[in-house]
Amino acid sequence: MAQATVLIVDDDPALRRTLQLRLREEGLRVVDADSAERALALLAVELPDLVVTDVRMGGMDGLALFDEIRRDHPLLPVIILTAHGTIDDAVGTTRKGVAAYLTKPVEAATLLAEVRRALAAAPPAAERAGPARGQIVTRNAAMRALLDDAERVAATDAAVLIRGASGTGKELLAQAIHDASPRRERPFVAVNCGAIPEPLLESELFGHMLGAFTGAVRDHPGLFRAAEGGTLFLDEIGDMPLALQVKLLRVLQERQVRPVGAARALPVDVRIVSATHRDLDAARRDGSFRDDLYWRLAVVVFTLPPLAERREDIPALAQHFLAALAAKYGRPLRGFAPDALARMARAPWPGNVRQLFNAVEKCVALAGDTDTVPAALVERAVEAGADDGIEPFDDARRRFERDYLARLLRLTGGNAALAARLAQRNRTDFYALLARHHLEPAAFRAASAQAAADPTGAAGEAG
Repeated sequence: MAQATVLIVDDDPALRRTLQLRLREEGLRVVDADSAERALALLAVELPDLVVTDVRMGGMDGLALFDEIRRDHPLLPVIILTAHGTIDDAVGTTRKGVAAYLTKPVEAATLLAEVRRALAAAPPAAERAGPARGQIVTRNAAMRALLDDAERVAATDAAVLIRGASGTGKELLAQAIHDASPRRERPFVAVNCGAIPEPLLESELFGHMLGAFTGAVRDHPGLFRAAEGGTLFLDEIGDMPLALQVKLLRVLQERQVRPVGAARALPVDVRIVSATHRDLDAARRDGSFRDDLYWRLAVVVFTLPPLAERREDIPALAQHFLAALAAKYGRPLRGFAPDALARMARAPWPGNVRQLFNAVEKCVALAGDTDTVPAALVERAVEAGADDGIEPFDDARRRFERDYLARLLRLTGGNAALAARLAQRNRTDFYALLARHHLEPAAFRAASAQAAADPTGAAGEAG
């Protein structure tokens, strides 16, 4: 606690002095502000570990200050003090994520206990700052070094390849690099190269012209043009077919894209970030991934470690997910019991961060009205998710079918007969598949008509 900084916000100078004395006696560094507006100015300069604020102040009140903090610094804990508290106020604010809601006059022991608890549950301030960190929470030294490098690379246009097992947060890192880059105001467009059937992937990436093939009922700009000026994230690039790898290489070399059926190429300005869980070195050796494309994509390579190699992150990640999910589901949960966190830290997590999120969501869904997640509930969630690292076959097939059918209907503008022919299925079977996945061709026809009437909107929708 000696290194922690607490920001006190209150328009009563006597109370600020009293709080300062109490907190400094605990070895804390204390800064103070006499208004919410002043507090926001201080936060722009330095991020503390904890904010303690009064509710009623001249100008912006403490609840509005909390909303501002939650929007810009969602991991920064806030304790609210008030002389006019009610049970409804306390329930409402804790559901929104306030670390504690205390009624004045507050006992010194009570305040210090809540301060200790909030500081223990929150990640350090350094992890809540830095644009290249985005939503990535870490206390791991290797991850911190990786994020420092990512922040430096973000300022350039260098192509980035992110390696890592499923669930380690590859798309989060790609988004964080985009958000920290000069391209941050332009689109971030993500595409999973392994989830799109090969006949559709070229059209999805590069676009097509009206009439280019059966079912091409309108011009389609493609994802490269949808990401113009921004970042195109090519997830699972290792699953891209060789024929498409050649065409992608040409686009990267020439900085031009030729839509299917077009007479000429169009210039594009995008930054490429790609990711894979595959061993691309082995793929290059066996000829399933091109050497020349690899060197174009892998100017900078980041390798995300599995969660089992960054166990010190598990409590902070679990608390981060708990705060977000408790707010989402309207639950009063504020933390985990110590033995619950210890159980999480011991679990193997083959599904990495994604599996941890799933386990925390199970806990929130089953917790009821308690404010602390007990170890027994964590045990149930961990055991239930023991096989979450591998998606069940039926679930994977359902997800693939739905994505495949939706892409066909988008491609054909909702023409189910054309979509059935492209899929090489008879019409009866195809309609049965659509019904199974609750996909309505009419909805895609309406979207296609709207896109034709508004070409700008069509490009945005493609992203």
